[in-house]
Order: sequence, then structure tokens, then C-alpha cells
Amino acid sequence: MSTKVSKRMEKALKRLEMFKDFDNNFGVQLLGGIDESGRGCVAFDIFSAVCVLPQDIDIYRLNDSKKIKEETRYELAEEIKEKALGWGIGRVSNEEIDEIGIQKGNFLAFKRAISHMKDNSGIEAEIYIIDGNYRNIPIKNYKSIVKGDSKSACIAAASILAKASRDKAIIETAHKEFPQYGFDSHKGYETRAHSEAILKYGLCKYHRRSFCKKYLK
Repeated sequence: MSTKVSKRMEKALKRLEMFKDFDNNFGVQLLGGIDESGRGCVAFDIFSAVCVLPQDIDIYRLNDSKKIKEETRYELAEEIKEKALGWGIGRVSNEEIDEIGIQKGNFLAFKRAISHMKDNSGIEAEIYIIDGNYRNIPIKNYKSIVKGDSKSACIAAASILAKASRDKAIIETAHKEFPQYGFDSHKGYETRAHSEAILKYGLCKYHRRSFCKKYLK
């Protein structure tokens, strides 16, 4: 093993132990991490994921999803599903977001992820820790953790599940149907290329009208 690879593995092991120590401090057997993907996009659904991991989890590449390459996220998402005690995905459509607003839509995605985990594995967490600084979420026994995806194993796992699931869905649906917008590249975020495509082609059915009012003038 080369020195470079050895140092990379050493860093990954240290990060995983830090993640696990953080989660173990909550003192429960079933800790559920929750994160979302797509909140700040101008198009497509918002996705949320919940994940309950065993205390001795051995996913060595686990990290904040934003620090992982796209193809690696897909690989890790499958590993997480195999090794987790329970996991669930929740999504809220762009039409629902336009109707109820992004905050309520975000909370609804959280609740749908928890419901999916219950249906999928029969597991309900004793405590849910949620990435961000949220208040008044209609979920029992939750704590908001600022930058939780860089502190907690189960939140990091949830961030990967949410991001990988959303990216795959937007490529297989929105990009396939409307390739001229480049959804496979920007994933619905308001990049320069995305803005130029909207100005050229107008809005498609996947755009959030409440986020795109300036394009409707």
C-alpha cells in the first residue's frame, strides 16, 4: 500500500470514528439521521432521507455528500442501504412546493422519509437528528444539528441517500424529457447555463413557479 493511499485510509478511519463517537453520545440504540437534497433548487422535487446505522458501522468512505464525487455517492448509497438497520426516502414534488411553500415541503419530505423507513424495515428511531437549524418540525424527539453531515455518521449517510436518489431521479425523468435544460449537469440549481436555458425555452413542468417568478415577467 502506497504512503498516499495509507494516509487517505488513515484519514477515513479517523473521520468514521469521529462520526460514530458523535452519534454514540446520544445514548440510544436507534438514532435516525435526516438530511435533504434540492431545497435551494429552482426545479424538480425536494428529496429527504433518514438512516439508522448500527453502532459498529464500517462504511469507511462515509462523508458529507457534498465532499464525495457523484459516481462514488451512487456506490455508497447502495452500501448504506445494505448495511443500515433502516432507511427511507421522502420526496415532495415541485407542484407541492409551489402550493405549500419550501419550508412545509421540506418538513413533509422528512415525514415521508420516516414513514418509508417504517414501512420498509419496521424501524422507528428513538431520536432523530436533522442536519440544519430547524425549529417546529412536526416530528417527535428530534434535534437540529448545524453542519450535521460533517459530524454524524447517520446524517452523513442520509445526506448521501438523499443526494444520490434525487440526482438519479432528475436525470432519469426531467433530463430525459427536457435535455435542453441540462438537468443532468446542474440538477435543478440556478446556474448560468440553467438560467440561459430558461430564458431561451421558458419554464418546463418541473420548474418551481414560486422560485422562478423573475422568469415569468
